[in-house]
Amino acid sequence: MADVGVIIVSYNVADLLRKCLRSVLASRGVVLAVCVVDNGSADGSAELVRAEFPRVHLIVSPENRGYSAANNLGIKYFLAQSPPPRYILLLNPDTEVPPDGIAEMVAYLDRHPEAGVAGPKLVRPDGSLDLACRRSFPTPEVSFYRMVGLSRLFPRSRRFGRYNLTYLDPDVETEVDSVVGAFMLIRREALQEAGLMDEAFFLYGEDLDLAFRIKARGWKVLYYPKVVVLHHKGESTRRARSRAVREFYRAMLIFYKKHYAPANPPPLRWLVTAGIYLRWGVALALAKLEGLVPARPRPPA
Repeated sequence: MADVGVIIVSYNVADLLRKCLRSVLASRGVVLAVCVVDNGSADGSAELVRAEFPRVHLIVSPENRGYSAANNLGIKYFLAQSPPPRYILLLNPDTEVPPDGIAEMVAYLDRHPEAGVAGPKLVRPDGSLDLACRRSFPTPEVSFYRMVGLSRLFPRSRRFGRYNLTYLDPDVETEVDSVVGAFMLIRREALQEAGLMDEAFFLYGEDLDLAFRIKARGWKVLYYPKVVVLHHKGESTRRARSRAVREFYRAMLIFYKKHYAPANPPPLRWLVTAGIYLRWGVALALAKLEGLVPARPRPPA
């Protein structure tokens, strides 16, 4: 039985996928099974996996079905095994893991049976912290501070800095609301209780939604910075910037309507929804001025 089933969803990042797989397959001290889900790439990613990584199980989707749907293909593959892996690792193809990193994360979760999810410290190529590696849930209040810039003006504030927990020491392990889906180690039992990823989320928000559902079932989510993972970040979305901007705000709306709107009075629901649409339009307008987005925003269905 594998300790960890590693799922890597790839979309037109063959060079980064090669580096990621080399780092994963060089892992020590842990038994891994690796599955790459190619999400309709046109850059030879699937051929690369077949030719250079025969140990890796490859699932090829003929089209880009979104991050959640692609991960679900990998999750179903591993959960159908007998016996299934003890842990599922959602890993982005633009990451590189240290040789002992996955084993250390597994050992950490083994020491914390109350935790359903754990994530490491993620750093950018320049050594700076990837702020998304530990987060609070985007409640209306937390999202408001983020959208109006208070989280950037006062990153050390416990009130205003909750979006990315910037008031906390990034080198101290702590319980959080969510870690980022770029490296999300999930206990199998917690995943089976919470269910698959919500495929309404195409590109963003699915990790937050999954963490929300796992925590709602009594599990903890832990941030463990003693393991440091390199995250090149955003290469797939950088190559499709307009889609990325659209999906970010679409995910924000979906998350709010799913988890917070039912408990909010109608005036607050209207204000939050209007605020998201306004920020969405501003983001697209700014991107268009930069020559990145040729099209006008389309509200989600």
